[in-house]
Amino acid sequence: MTAPEYRGQPEQHVLPGHVLRYAFKERLVHWMAGLSYLYLLLTGLAFWSPWLFWLALAMGGGEISRILHPWFGVVFFIAVLLMYSLWASQMGITDNDRAWFRSVNHYIRNQDDKMPPVGRYNAGQKLLFWGFFLCGILLFLSGLVLWFPEYIPWSLRWLRYIAVLVHASTALLTIGLFLIHVYMGVFAERGALDSVIYGDVTEDFAKRFHPAWYQELFGSASRRK
Repeated sequence: MTAPEYRGQPEQHVLPGHVLRYAFKERLVHWMAGLSYLYLLLTGLAFWSPWLFWLALAMGGGEISRILHPWFGVVFFIAVLLMYSLWASQMGITDNDRAWFRSVNHYIRNQDDKMPPVGRYNAGQKLLFWGFFLCGILLFLSGLVLWFPEYIPWSLRWLRYIAVLVHASTALLTIGLFLIHVYMGVFAERGALDSVIYGDVTEDFAKRFHPAWYQELFGSASRRK
């Protein structure tokens, strides 16, 4: 039996037995969002609690952190918009995704053979995408109010109070999403972290964790061992 024809993206050469999962542009946007979010997370926690202010000192000091925090917020928001342009069309929730949610207990136990066939992204990854997208918008809008409070008329001061609550609660929500994202990328799908660094994954990874996506790339044929 001959090897199936690969129908994936041709932008990057990959090793034999590997498939391209993320093109360079996708990886660049991912790390633009990830690194800016980490800076926002660390400095935001420093502003949130006096017990964590040492984080601001580690990031260059309180004054520097206060100046750079909103600018990194702009970078993060731009990255979120770029991610939307790259992946939103692939993030629609399907019946297969709803079946994935009903089987999530098998996913947590790494019982992949009991999960419905997954495309390029599973339902959990889609949920994380939309969670970060919506939270990114809320953080940006509330952050603008907190960045320029002097432009808010006294008659609209309630906007500042709402912005404080929205910014803090949304930031805490993103921490939960971030921890789930790390778990899924490092432990639930071993090899996923390498894909956002180097771009490619092994065919075995694609067949195990994203079998429907593998079929899109190679058709129904299987590679001869």
